[in-house]
Amino acid sequence: VALYKSVPTRLLSRAWGRLNQVELPTWLRKPVYSLYIWTFGVNMKEAAVEDLHHYRNLSEFFRRKLKPQARPVCCLHSVISPSDGKILNFGQVKNCEVEQVKGVTYSLESFLGPRICTEELHFTQAPPGNSFQQQLVTKQGNELYHCVIYLAPGDYHCFHSPTDWRVSHRRHFPGSLMSVNPGVARWIKELFCHNERVVLTGDWKHGFFSLTAVGATNVGSIRIYFDQDLHTNSPRYSKGSYNDFSFISNNNKEGIPMRKGEHLGEFNLGSTIVLIFEAPKDFKFHLKAGQKIRFGEALGSL
Repeated sequence: VALYKSVPTRLLSRAWGRLNQVELPTWLRKPVYSLYIWTFGVNMKEAAVEDLHHYRNLSEFFRRKLKPQARPVCCLHSVISPSDGKILNFGQVKNCEVEQVKGVTYSLESFLGPRICTEELHFTQAPPGNSFQQQLVTKQGNELYHCVIYLAPGDYHCFHSPTDWRVSHRRHFPGSLMSVNPGVARWIKELFCHNERVVLTGDWKHGFFSLTAVGATNVGSIRIYFDQDLHTNSPRYSKGSYNDFSFISNNNKEGIPMRKGEHLGEFNLGSTIVLIFEAPKDFKFHLKAGQKIRFGEALGSL
């Protein structure tokens, strides 16, 4: 593990990112993309543009858009999957720890960082709890839930809003870019806390809601469409540092309203989405660990 952590994954990811942006000759595009499609099982029939010659470089191909009808958004359930991927874990948050894969946990506070000033959030402040987890729960009788979705290299790389909510704050943690493949996640404790990530926090009708995009090897680029100030995988950073940005201002008291299914951001290869949110005790997930899921399908509801 120590040897793997010493690999310069950020530098390698930046080099890979630049290689991805090199324009390929037209004659080379089809064989290169066809090899990728075969290796990772990409379904190009779902792509908005099926013609491989259309994609000038690997980066454009990774970030391909889908046909509108390819991912219908479930209207019956309150929380949908924000992306294509594989369900690694889900359930109630217990003892201020969250499972990244079965049996391997990470600290909730290390992952999200210190609690954000409640003045930025639209819900009423709960009495101070004994733990970080209790402080996030703003309404009596509610629980804190989590869901981890792993995006493989062959998956659709855009992610969307999982519910109707308001984004009030962004916290960017520069960090390592180790692989988040489930096999690696099993032997590196707190992997998600080591890796670069972008934490979006705000509120939905039941209280606290957050979506975190976790970077990985060759995924130095995490893009949030409404956040032009966000720049990930910069050459210099201090270990354990983070920077905050508030979407609440004198001109904008509401933050960024997001509708369920609305485009939110994209990765440049494949990575992980972690949802941590507050909901009443009768919230139920409609999932099985290890199952494949597609953007728009139900995660859970009341």
